Amino acid sequence: MDRRPLLFFDSGIGGVPYCSGYSLRSPGEPLVYAADRLHFPYGKRSREDVISIVLSLMKRLSVLVDPKLVIVACNTASVSALGALRETFPALPFVGTVPAIKPAAAGSRARKIGVLGTERTVEDAYIAGLALKYGNGCEITALAAPDLVEFVERRYIDADAEERRGAVLPWIRRFRESGVDALVLGCTHFLFLREEFRKEASPDIAVYDSIEGISDRIDALLDEKNLRARAEKTGSGLFIVTGGAPAETSWRRWADRLGFRLSLPDSGAEDP
Repeated sequence: MDRRPLLFFDSGIGGVPYCSGYSLRSPGEPLVYAADRLHFPYGKRSREDVISIVLSLMKRLSVLVDPKLVIVACNTASVSALGALRETFPALPFVGTVPAIKPAAAGSRARKIGVLGTERTVEDAYIAGLALKYGNGCEITALAAPDLVEFVERRYIDADAEERRGAVLPWIRRFRESGVDALVLGCTHFLFLREEFRKEASPDIAVYDSIEGISDRIDALLDEKNLRARAEKTGSGLFIVTGGAPAETSWRRWADRLGFRLSLPDSGAEDP
């Protein structure tokens, strides 16, 4: 039995769907979610800057929470820094979240795939490598949507159904005009709008993400390395937010949604 937590991290709330999904699947595993508010957003930064930020963050978190496995719940951080993380922390297992190009290619009849992500993700050579390795000759249309990342981070929690629908429609139109029949949500923030994308893209465009695949990979690593907590249920998880400023109300609401305690290590504050 290994009671150390699984650590999910992102530059903001983007990785929350992975964390909440895995919490429902395995309620006996202790979980920590870390939002790097101090450096949000990662998508507008250079690859070198993302690597430096992520390595520094991981050094702090490894001391703070002593994780047994880390889920890089951010496509930008994964495509930019996953290799550096594994090299720097060789004893710590990492699960990266990368755009689901492989299943999209398998399902595309038109041989045209759309990828929606951050600037850093769609520009990174890693995406070109995924397309070459798994794209099976498909044409890739990759678009960066930094404004949509900001919408999810700042507005989603208070947005009504019509506002959320309005946020995805322009992107559906652009991909439809490109002739794609498979759309990959290549930024974890966009998973909050997964149902809106699926509804508006139907019936001619199928939408792909990696939530189930990541949960499967976590389970496989826990079993392979004998890291299971093997408890029926854990106590409250921990929701860490970097940056010394007081927590905005939205952060407390996200922590409450997960059922986690909110912690602000840079300011020394933590909810009881």
